[in-house]
Amino acid sequence: MVHSLQAYFRIKMGSKLKIVGWISIGALAGALISTQLQAIARGSLAPLPLDEMQQFAAVFGMIKSDYVEPTDEKKLITDAIAGMIAGLDPHSQYFDKKSFKEFSEGTSGKFVGVGIEISSEDGYVKVVTPIEDTPAYRAGIKAGDLITKVDDWNTKGNPMNDAVKRMRGEPRTKVVLTIYRKSEDKTFPVTIIRDEIKTKSVKSKLVDTDYGWIRVSQFQEQTVEDFAKQATALFKQNPKLKGLVLDLRNDPGGLLDAAVAISAAFLPPNVDVVSTKGQLKETQYVYKAAPDFYRASAASDPLKDLPSAIKKIPLVVLVNEGSASASEIVSGALQDYKRATIMGSQTFGKGSVQNIRPLGENAAMKLTIARYFTPNGRSIQSIGIVPDVLVDDTEGGSPFAVLRSREADYEKHLKNPQGEESAEARAEKTKALETAKEEARKRLEEEAKKPPADRIIPEFGSERDFQLRQALNQLQGKPVLTSKVQVARKEEKTEK
Repeated sequence: MVHSLQAYFRIKMGSKLKIVGWISIGALAGALISTQLQAIARGSLAPLPLDEMQQFAAVFGMIKSDYVEPTDEKKLITDAIAGMIAGLDPHSQYFDKKSFKEFSEGTSGKFVGVGIEISSEDGYVKVVTPIEDTPAYRAGIKAGDLITKVDDWNTKGNPMNDAVKRMRGEPRTKVVLTIYRKSEDKTFPVTIIRDEIKTKSVKSKLVDTDYGWIRVSQFQEQTVEDFAKQATALFKQNPKLKGLVLDLRNDPGGLLDAAVAISAAFLPPNVDVVSTKGQLKETQYVYKAAPDFYRASAASDPLKDLPSAIKKIPLVVLVNEGSASASEIVSGALQDYKRATIMGSQTFGKGSVQNIRPLGENAAMKLTIARYFTPNGRSIQSIGIVPDVLVDDTEGGSPFAVLRSREADYEKHLKNPQGEESAEARAEKTKALETAKEEARKRLEEEAKKPPADRIIPEFGSERDFQLRQALNQLQGKPVLTSKVQVARKEEKTEK
């Protein structure tokens, strides 16, 4: 899902954020030191709304003097800032030092921890696989192990994210995992020294001998280099590949330059990939399929040694409701140029761009500064990419798709400037949707109790991956089992 890792991009700003003065609030509620308070706005000074600032000062003063317990005035201001930013849209966010560190780890592909991929089983944290050459791998942690405790904290019944936070920490610090190993029917402690973990967002393999599958799970700093290595390796395994499947299912997005690069790998040089539009002049920008728009330095182009065949090889892109932001940039560009057949389910619909702004030494904000548009000028905001071929998760349908949120389901989401489904139309669906969600939740709970090999929806890229099989059928010219139930969410034109 896209809740924890929201996509953002780094933009060259013509003017930098400056601190222009202090706002002082005296002991007397509502008193402002000066009526000449100013704020930075688009590189120039703009007057603050004085009445509202006086009201803010009055509320601040009353909380300080009248609240049932003493309050931390710095925290009050911080909470006010966080609330102001959160009220804008679902993707603008205030970061304190800790939350910004966690956010940065998500886009860098690096973090400090033990090095395991996890899921949940019977209320415990289950090891899906230890990542090769990490502390957990070297300590002998095995796939299928259940983690019952992290230090003295029980994992049973607690959120998995809490377990993740406890397993992460500072380099060279110690964490004790209590392991239950089913195959040996024993419980034992394992002491692990945390270290920096580098995750790979790209993996690939040959399928049916003559076809390649490349999965991008997130657009991180190393994604482009990893993609180039994986694609080159596939062509070395079989120089006469007949087709490729680019799998972007459940890819929540990430860095814009990485999305531009992956698009450029398949498109003709210098064509438009995506454009952005916002209030700032710097956001009126077109990104093209050229190294200057994605490489880290003038001396490096991670795509320069890709096999030339990748520009023309038949291509299918797999997407679903969890494909967001950078994933939608790639699939939208490839769809507009008819370079690929897009298959799967309608995507998430995050067509906005975020920029990180520092707020002193220990804080920052992620601010929505633009919408992005496909090469043909389509806004994906709240609508998403509608696949050329709609395909369900399984031959029997998509039993859990109803549980996946989309941008249009979020409160305060940015509206699509080209029109979207009306609030009245969405309201009509709400009651039936809640009933369907409850049924899907119960079924999902039952599925979670089964061994992975017996579950309805298998791992992406596995032998039982129904959508991947349909993508291969498309490439091979065989019949494709299209969805009989999916209906694309259509845009509804609004009056201008």
